[in-house]
Amino acid sequence: MSQEERIIQGGEELFLKAGIKSVTMDDIAKHLGMSKKTIYQFFKDKNELVLALVKRKLQDDEDQMCAIIDQSSNVIEEMINMMKCSEEIFSRINPIVIHDMQKYHPDAWKQFQKFKSEVLVGKLEELFNKGIKQGYIRPEIDVKILAKMRVAQFELGFDPSVFPVAEFSPWKVQYQFLEHFNYGICTLKGYKLLNQYKNIHDE
Repeated sequence: MSQEERIIQGGEELFLKAGIKSVTMDDIAKHLGMSKKTIYQFFKDKNELVLALVKRKLQDDEDQMCAIIDQSSNVIEEMINMMKCSEEIFSRINPIVIHDMQKYHPDAWKQFQKFKSEVLVGKLEELFNKGIKQGYIRPEIDVKILAKMRVAQFELGFDPSVFPVAEFSPWKVQYQFLEHFNYGICTLKGYKLLNQYKNIHDE
């Protein structure tokens, strides 16, 4: 692993624990056992580090989604695999990170918004259209509206004014949204298959 990658990874470890705002470049240097001067050779400030980290994470998530799509034999399997993949992602996310990024790191937040509006919405539209062709997703749904709604739901789950972290686990909220959504867009054929896959996954 290169020095730059180590710094990004070290930053991520601390941000996920404590949020972005409360972590300083000193903290990251201490955590990695390197001098702050070394970090500044790669990133001129924390903002630049956060941006690099977000870009890398979004690319990883996109690669993971593409791999799931390639490996799944039908849309329902894709949806179930996406749930598993989401579980892994959401269990790591600290809602404070989302809040801090929105408030203090506008460039990184812009990247995140762009990813959602272009990559995520686009992938969901593809998924729904394919599901309609396969007979698993209801043909009367408006693909564009539901793709945007699904992405907006994701964000709502991380809004602490609606779901305070002290009361709600972020993953549990997202899982409820996702399950409700999946069952809502399925045909009877899709519903049956979704149940089969779910039972296998739950066992």
